[in-house]
Amino acid sequence: MEKLKKEQSRLLTLNMVPGQTVYGEKKAKIDGKEYRIWDPTRSKLGAAIVKGLKINPFIEGINVLYLGSANGTTVSHISDLLGKNDKIYCLEIASWSMADLIKLAETRPNIYPILADARMPEEYAKMIDEKVDVLFEDVADREQARILIENSKLLLKKYGLAMIAIKARSINAVENPRVVYDQVVKELTQKEFELLQRIDLHPFEKDHVFLVLKKK
Repeated sequence: MEKLKKEQSRLLTLNMVPGQTVYGEKKAKIDGKEYRIWDPTRSKLGAAIVKGLKINPFIEGINVLYLGSANGTTVSHISDLLGKNDKIYCLEIASWSMADLIKLAETRPNIYPILADARMPEEYAKMIDEKVDVLFEDVADREQARILIENSKLLLKKYGLAMIAIKARSINAVENPRVVYDQVVKELTQKEFELLQRIDLHPFEKDHVFLVLKKK
């Protein structure tokens, strides 16, 4: 059964918990199954898919570490795509967002909330059973690249995939965003990663690019 659908301008995921919505999203019935409409204006991964993401690693049998899970909007759609026995380790530093993630985990068995700082992977590495297949980062921090590299070293499998939403203004508020992106790509590909795809998230997000990388 197809868990991710792109129909005209709509992006949808098969609802793991029929009848439940997460962030006020609309639902649709397709072939008797309930799907949740994925709003790309509220999810950088959703925006990347709409803008032509070539690799979608979120399938059954995959474990994910998600840095910067916030209230779980994107996490919930990844949860739909994975199997119930898979794991999404949802790292978030804000306690008010953690409350939403814990509530989400009550009905979605593949969600594992972790209250921690993404800049210190050695402190939460023990909470993760084994290295993950996919590392996803959406953390608005000037050290975005370093955060991804350090988490990859400890927690991403060799040749695993990493995805990161780069917010130029969080790194340098005055520099041309393209210059910032080039600097980040250079840092990431110097030793740790190979760049597979680079996507400008306009018009869904201003001054954001989405990078898909493979661990060397």
